[in-house]
Amino acid sequence: MACPETIKENNTFRRLYRSRKCYVYPQVVVYVSKNRLGHFRYGITTSKKVGNAVARSRCRRVIRAALFEYNDELMKDGVGYDVVFVARRKTAFLKSTELVIPIGDSLKRSGIINS
Repeated sequence: MACPETIKENNTFRRLYRSRKCYVYPQVVVYVSKNRLGHFRYGITTSKKVGNAVARSRCRRVIRAALFEYNDELMKDGVGYDVVFVARRKTAFLKSTELVIPIGDSLKRSGIINS
């Protein structure tokens, strides 16, 4: 099972922040945009407002684990999307199972997955 590619370039993050597609939840904010690469890419950001380094790392791990639930559906699609997940303060106190629903809802609303 292949893993999705991660976004590391600052200009890609900035392009997604300027895009109009944004889904806001109390736990996480999701920015979505199509890319021309033909495969799914994701990025995760956490600001210092979330907490110390341990809390920020936990937020990234929890979001990554919740996104892994949709790995099969994301990897089979031929249309490429870039998605950025922005952690909020609540994210540090949640389990990955509590983030599966908001992340799945945002992916469905944006049209990345169909189920």
